[in-house]
Amino acid sequence: MDDINERHKSKMQKIKAARDRLMANKTEEKGLIIVHTGPGKGKSSSGFGMIMRCIAHDMPCAVVQFIKGGRSTGERDFLTTHFADQCTFVVSGEGFTWETQDRERDIAAAKAGWVKAQDLIRDPNIRFVLLDEINIALRNDYLDIDEVVDFLLSEKPDMTHVALTGRNAKPELIEAADLVTEMTLVKHPFRDGIKAQAGVEF
Repeated sequence: MDDINERHKSKMQKIKAARDRLMANKTEEKGLIIVHTGPGKGKSSSGFGMIMRCIAHDMPCAVVQFIKGGRSTGERDFLTTHFADQCTFVVSGEGFTWETQDRERDIAAAKAGWVKAQDLIRDPNIRFVLLDEINIALRNDYLDIDEVVDFLLSEKPDMTHVALTGRNAKPELIEAADLVTEMTLVKHPFRDGIKAQAGVEF
C-alpha cells in the first residue's frame, strides 16, 4: 500500500508542477463573451449557475430572457424574490414561438429585449449579463446578428462578461466569442414521454 501511495504522490507532484508552470503565464483578466449552444440540455442552467456565482461574489448582474416568458420559472422567481437588489431580471419574450404564433410580436419583443440588454451591458456597475435564449431570436432573424456581434465587440465594457444561450448559435457569434460550449444530447426523458418538470427544466 505504501508503494501505491508513493507512486500516486509522485505522479500528483509532477502534475502539480506542470500545472503551476502553465498557470504562471495566465495572469490577464478580461470580460468574456460566452456562448452556450447545442442540442443538449443545460445551456440556460449553466448561465444561471454563473449568475449564482456572481451574486456570491457581490458582482452586480442581470438577466434578459428572450423567447421564454410565458410562464413562471424557478430561477426567475428565486432571483426576483431574493436577489432583486443584486440581479436585474428582464423578461422580453412572451413564450415559445409556436405558442405566440405571431412573428411580428415576437420580433418586437426581441428588439425590446435587445435594447434593454444593451443598456445593462453598458452599465459600468453591472459585471455579468446573461442573454438567455438570445440564440433562438438570432436564429429566427428577430435580431440582426451583425448588429449584436458588433455591439459586443465594440461597446461591451472591457471587464463585463456576457453569456448568450440557446441552440444553433450563429457562426458569426461563435467566431466573436471567447468561450464556446456545445451541449451534446445523449439521452433525454422527453423522448420517453416524460414532460418538462419543475426543478429540472424550469
